[in-house]
Amino acid sequence: MDSPRPNSVAIKKALLHLEAADPALAALIANIGPYRISYHVPDFTTLARSIISQQLSGKAANTIFQRLLTAAAAPNGRLAPARLTALGPEGLRPLGLSRQKAASLLHLASHPIPYPQLPRLSDDEVIAILTAVKGIGVWTAHMFLLFALRRPDVLPTGDLGIRNAIHRAYRLPAPPTPAEILSLAQPWRPYASIASWYLWRSLDGPGKL
Repeated sequence: MDSPRPNSVAIKKALLHLEAADPALAALIANIGPYRISYHVPDFTTLARSIISQQLSGKAANTIFQRLLTAAAAPNGRLAPARLTALGPEGLRPLGLSRQKAASLLHLASHPIPYPQLPRLSDDEVIAILTAVKGIGVWTAHMFLLFALRRPDVLPTGDLGIRNAIHRAYRLPAPPTPAEILSLAQPWRPYASIASWYLWRSLDGPGKL
């Protein structure tokens, strides 16, 4: 599911910008080391997995996702919308999906998303298309922009991990609000995605992906 790493020259340029723009972020970069993000294919399977992952631990989400692949994958190993639809709620619920997530996956399977065109659309246009699907909010759209479409300047202000990482790294009295994150992150532009990755990794500890 993972695709090749990002261009090293572009990442070096981004890191130099972030290190010069923000001392706190520069410290995180020095502590964590190289930027090692893994990207995913911008397709139905990735969006389905993002719905499954909402409010679940990584281990639990992966277990359910693997069950779904076994039940509804095409010969190429990717989820097939038609096969998922054929399962229906009665076939999805035994896989460990909640009633709400099963309904969201079925809506996604029937929703006409122009996956091949998404890379050519603006971030706002992609968000509008994705959030029209039941169960996909702005957070999920941000994750898709960042990890599937490889957009360099995504700032997931509603992400709890980002809030907690900023709270700790900047020694704030409380986790910042989305508006406070937007203000604090202005020096990161146009590389908020790279900054976000380092903030997430700062919660894991050096070397963890």
